[in-house]
Amino acid sequence: MSKKISKIAVMTSGGDAPGMNAAVRSVVRTCAYHNISCLGIYRGYEGMIEGAFIELDARSVRGIINKGGTFLKSARCARFRTPEGRALAHKQLVKEGVDALVVIGGDGSFTGALHFNLEFNFPVIGIPGTIDNDISGTDRTLGYDTALNTAVEAIDKIRDTAHSHDRLFFVEVMGRDVGHIALNAGVGAGAEEILIPEEDMGIERLVESLERSKKSGKSSSIVVVAEGDKIGKSVFELKDYVDENLDEYDVRVSVLGHMQRGGSPTCYDRVLASRMGVKAVESLLAGESNFMVGSIHDKMELTPLKEAIKGKSKINKELIRVSEIMTT
Repeated sequence: MSKKISKIAVMTSGGDAPGMNAAVRSVVRTCAYHNISCLGIYRGYEGMIEGAFIELDARSVRGIINKGGTFLKSARCARFRTPEGRALAHKQLVKEGVDALVVIGGDGSFTGALHFNLEFNFPVIGIPGTIDNDISGTDRTLGYDTALNTAVEAIDKIRDTAHSHDRLFFVEVMGRDVGHIALNAGVGAGAEEILIPEEDMGIERLVESLERSKKSGKSSSIVVVAEGDKIGKSVFELKDYVDENLDEYDVRVSVLGHMQRGGSPTCYDRVLASRMGVKAVESLLAGESNFMVGSIHDKMELTPLKEAIKGKSKINKELIRVSEIMTT
């Protein structure tokens, strides 16, 4: 029979994502609803090793549902990758009387949680918080919707300048391994081309496409590029190539960068975070462990952490076809 849980710790780890604060709020208030204690861990696994804990109650998380970033902070932690570091972290949790852990983060954070659970049989539930939407076992990760809307808004503004000066803009968005942001933002913003890691368009095909756009009467163009796209070494290399091969284009580059991680979370991310927080706590109380909470077909489901880490979210092939039609 599993040990009765009376205190749960919650932490945010890895890159920050809009909705993390809303998820922490949900975990804390669900704990309060079930009359159990909740402990916040500052700076992720680093804070766990150092014992950087703070008691949280329903009132201490008021006014944060609309805040971007994470008030619990986040940090990389090389020490937690070692058995000695994880042993020290476990000792700190036991010392504080913590019975279970909720980890809000991405692939790397879940890998640490998986090792921690296997080594100490410590109850762990993960909540996927990453703007890249690159975790298997959920249709949407926390922060993705907000980042997507941020990217579309930025591209809309860049298009105003592109149109005013008859320019071609390469707009780089986040997505080192997957092209979800680039594909959806590109379609949503009406980009002339979209470059993603999953589809190697090839530099010559890109040039041919831009030539067709010019001949069709387009005086300005937007090309959305995922940072992990494989055509060139960088978006600046793409610019240089087009400069050399298409004299008629005045080419500029805009890298959106970390602005996509910031900002107030959308309503969708706030609601998703609230649902995931409730599911995480109540799953732990029901004796579940070593799972990630996910939204599949708008229903909260549990996926083993091992599968979430090893799996890859799949790009929407139908949306790729839509993008090809829209750029005609």
